[in-house]
Amino acid sequence: MSKIKVGATLADFELPDENGMSHRLSELQGDDLMVLMLGRGEHCPRERQHQREMLKVYEWCSVAFTQLVTVLPNELHDVFKLKISTGAHWTWLADTELELQTALDIREYTDDIHDANVPHTLLLSPGLKIEKVYVGYWFWGRPSAYQLWQDLQELTMRVKSDYDPTTVAAKRAWDAAKASGMVPAHR
Repeated sequence: MSKIKVGATLADFELPDENGMSHRLSELQGDDLMVLMLGRGEHCPRERQHQREMLKVYEWCSVAFTQLVTVLPNELHDVFKLKISTGAHWTWLADTELELQTALDIREYTDDIHDANVPHTLLLSPGLKIEKVYVGYWFWGRPSAYQLWQDLQELTMRVKSDYDPTTVAAKRAWDAAKASGMVPAHR
């Protein structure tokens, strides 16, 4: 049974990308929201199709202070193979030792051939807090680009105090930040 629970903080896994360079999830996330896709594996045509669909989400993420990361239970070469075959440019990580799969208890027990994950898509607020979980064992359980848009819009409203900059509170916070020299550079 999966150990992924809404409201919990995801462990800060450190995994290699397709080039062997290690990344901690917290470093990839920074202060941004994150869409973390725990894919089934390189062998799966449904995985390939879903990752292609996420190309549109990636375009939006780059202007929306949101990180997109895919983790596969594969060797580096297989992770790279799926990444380039889908045309993706976001970070892809390899769970080569099945550390994440084991810790989260998401091994797909119906597949006797591959070390497949039951696919999950996690929406994470800053600090790797799990806000929403999609279980994509069946293809239609995976989120569409437009479902993610709505989810991320709702999540941004909750976590960004200046989501509506026309409020008195947001204006006061901006003035205080400006006076102290703490205005975020990304604005």
